[in-house]
Amino acid sequence: MSRKHKFLNKEGLYFVSFATVYWIDVFVRDNYSNIVVESLKYCRDNKGMEIYCWCIMPSHVHLIFRAKENNPGDILGDLKRTLQKK
Repeated sequence: MSRKHKFLNKEGLYFVSFATVYWIDVFVRDNYSNIVVESLKYCRDNKGMEIYCWCIMPSHVHLIFRAKENNPGDILGDLKRTLQKK
């Protein structure tokens, strides 16, 4: 399975899902799930991400979003890099 999301229609609405390494249940702790929430808020407020819905599961995240400036790959990359740093 590819590790890079492919966005064929940059103007479209996308469902993406990403998981922790080895599907370890890290989001059962509030401090870790709060990092995801704050990162989503940052991308919404500063990167032009339109978030339609999201769901944080114990080991992965589901997200439906659109990029206002037709750059979904850039926004998702920024989101994932932010999450990896924390």
